[in-house]
Amino acid sequence: MQIEPRTPTVKNPAAQFAGDVWLDFVATPHTDDQRMTVAVVRFAPGARTAWHSHGRGQYLRVTQGVARFGTRDGNIIEVYPGQTLYTPPGEEHFHAASQDSFMEHIAMLESADDPVTTTVWLEHITDEDYAGR
Repeated sequence: MQIEPRTPTVKNPAAQFAGDVWLDFVATPHTDDQRMTVAVVRFAPGARTAWHSHGRGQYLRVTQGVARFGTRDGNIIEVYPGQTLYTPPGEEHFHAASQDSFMEHIAMLESADDPVTTTVWLEHITDEDYAGR
């Protein structure tokens, strides 16, 4: 057993996120046969990811604020603290904070067999995407 070393908080890159979003890793693989990554992700009000998908899906547990998750068909799901959202493999989606409050979630995902497909980043969402129009 070991206590994991703390890693610095990272601000997520503007190429994949609009607004201020910070990431703290909780768990990352130690060996080649491990796949799990867990991170706490904090979004400033209105901040959002670009469209993306995950090769093996993703679980998102909201811990603070109101999360908005959207899919390409315009469906918006609001998720509240204590609720967990699952996105299946390959589903293009975005994560966002509501306009009026910070949002925090725990992101849990497994690395794909091909690392390039673990997370596939696409274009930024529009204000219409964020609104669900």
